[in-house]
Amino acid sequence: MYINKLNLSLMHQIQKDLLALSRNINLGEKSLREIGRLINVEHPQKISHHLQQLQKKGFLRIDKSRSLVKNVNKNSRLERSFINIPIVGAANCGPAQLLAEENIEGHLKVSKSIVRGKTLFAVKASGDSMNRSHIDGEAIQNGDYVIVDRGKTALNHGDYGLFVVDGAANIKRLYVDRSNHRIALISESTYDYPPIYIDESDEDTFIVNGKVIKVIGRPKF
Repeated sequence: MYINKLNLSLMHQIQKDLLALSRNINLGEKSLREIGRLINVEHPQKISHHLQQLQKKGFLRIDKSRSLVKNVNKNSRLERSFINIPIVGAANCGPAQLLAEENIEGHLKVSKSIVRGKTLFAVKASGDSMNRSHIDGEAIQNGDYVIVDRGKTALNHGDYGLFVVDGAANIKRLYVDRSNHRIALISESTYDYPPIYIDESDEDTFIVNGKVIKVIGRPKF
């Protein structure tokens, strides 16, 4: 069992992604280019090479016509203990300057014991205006990965969220100012950052991309 675990841990990342994908779909029904798009690999020949390597190692069974690609990995339980969360770019924790372009830049492999969900994505925090936030006991520091649940866009007063304002992504805390008929997107920082104020009549001018549910801080060596 130790050898099998070691083989899985030393496996090329493309092969790990292909194995994870093969648990849910028959890769034989997809073209190499389609498979590449699903795991963010540009060149189809790389997909072909790593499928062949997985077959040689005994993780996949591929018929001659490649109409069936079956996961026969005896260690699939080990794979299921992790999830790959797409990283879609950077989000500002200061002035609104970074565009919120959802181009997948890679994947964050996270143990399911840390975070769970089917509609999760990650952004990399840029700036220090949320360095006094409190999300599951963690503050957001510059360079941390922030996990966002895209399925939760109906935020309540006090929730942390990823907001798009003027085409820029911002991680802020939502404050509902009912007496003044407006909302404010608040920074929580050791520095003095002014809130972003939005009148309730202008609520359609910004987008709630999801609720911030977890912070994955950079390792401190």
